[in-house]
Amino acid sequence: AQMSCLPRLRPQRFYDLVVEVAIIRPGPIVGKMVHPYLKRRQGREPVTYPHPSLEPVLKRTLGVPLFQEQLLRMAMIAAGFTGGEAEELRRAMGFKRSEARMKEIEKKLRAGMERNGITGAAEEEVVQSIASFALYGFPESHAASFALLAYASAYLKCHYLAAFTAALLNNQPMGFYSPATIVKDAERHGLRIRPIDVTHSDWPCTLEKGGDKICMRLGMRYVKGLRQEAAQAIVRERARGHFTSIDNLGRRVPELRKPELVMLAEIGALNWVGERPSLRSGQALDGARAGATANRKTGGPKGPSPTIQPYHRRDALWQVERAARPAGPLFESGFPNSELRTPNSEPLAPMTPEERLVADFGGTGLTVGPHPMAYRRAEMKALGVRAAAELVRIPAGKRVRIAGGVIARQRPGTAKGFVFLSLEDETGISNAIITPDVFERNRLTVVQEQFLMVEGKLEKQDNVISVRAERLCALAITKAETSSHDFY
Repeated sequence: AQMSCLPRLRPQRFYDLVVEVAIIRPGPIVGKMVHPYLKRRQGREPVTYPHPSLEPVLKRTLGVPLFQEQLLRMAMIAAGFTGGEAEELRRAMGFKRSEARMKEIEKKLRAGMERNGITGAAEEEVVQSIASFALYGFPESHAASFALLAYASAYLKCHYLAAFTAALLNNQPMGFYSPATIVKDAERHGLRIRPIDVTHSDWPCTLEKGGDKICMRLGMRYVKGLRQEAAQAIVRERARGHFTSIDNLGRRVPELRKPELVMLAEIGALNWVGERPSLRSGQALDGARAGATANRKTGGPKGPSPTIQPYHRRDALWQVERAARPAGPLFESGFPNSELRTPNSEPLAPMTPEERLVADFGGTGLTVGPHPMAYRRAEMKALGVRAAAELVRIPAGKRVRIAGGVIARQRPGTAKGFVFLSLEDETGISNAIITPDVFERNRLTVVQEQFLMVEGKLEKQDNVISVRAERLCALAITKAETSSHDFY
């Protein structure tokens, strides 16, 4: 609702954000205040007041009551409420959203307005405005506090994207979007996010220099099953000297349990254990990685020293198992020596993109590699599916297909059975509106599936873009365990 309201309201000053926060609440929505305010702000509807006496209270919000304070002043002016009666009204608004108490106060409102000569349509408008706030409305001071957070957050995201993203990720769980969506949004805005790497990562997400830009390094806090104690031990030991091998890591950090080391290997966090210190930054590191990839593909030489070359994930997993031999610190958790790969064994094949996705989402809940939809873009094009970023160039009213991972499902109580989906692909987020009848025919698909294709008519209103769904179907994009935030 906020995403669709912002392009219409188009905030120009701080107080506009205060209004933006307050207007998308059940009270103003049920009280039918949203559309009148937006139309008046856009100059499509004249500013009017339920009664001339209320103009001083409502002028700042274009004749539309949006805040609790306004409702209390309206009751005092229009119905002659005393300060005590206004306080009773305020408590009723905040007392478990009690509609029963509001009904009693409504009788007093009507009686008071009739004594003041306010009847008919004006009386009904005032009563509806006040009664609807029993369903939840904001005090103006509360909305202003939220607006300050919104403004500060937007400023930081715009001017300090790396620090803002790191802060969001370091304070999870919080907010509307999952870490996976936060990461992909930051990447689309130009932030380079580096993967978890025991030779560089700390426990929290941190900032690093990358040429003339600031990059963000994912922290080991995102490794599922890794204890903070073990991660901090890695960081402490790393400060004493680089790890010469995975076996060396296991010996020097006895706090690490074998399942933790296995998880680090699976997500690629051990790929660069053993690299030379001189190759740890800038173009030399990127060149070494690129060269290692090319050599592995062509069978070419591995460079002057094997310690320069990164492992791939299966290499690292094998090295973890080697570290479990009887002489090693991981022996207690055990791995049968008869199953160990010998030096003369065939080279291990790197993980496929699908295997990496499964490992990334299973081990961290996100990926800094390509979005799952990117691997299937050619297939999507063949099906006539449009990427999220394309929708802005397509005329309204045209039938389109969109597809992506479901990152949010919403069915607000004020939406009369409508369901709203947010689908993410590698280019951005698209929104689908599902009518009650379409939802009933596709309930299990909408509620349970991770990836969906939606077909319907493209709608555009004041730069708000969405697809009104007519057909939906599940897509088999990946077996990775992606997640969504669902609000019903």
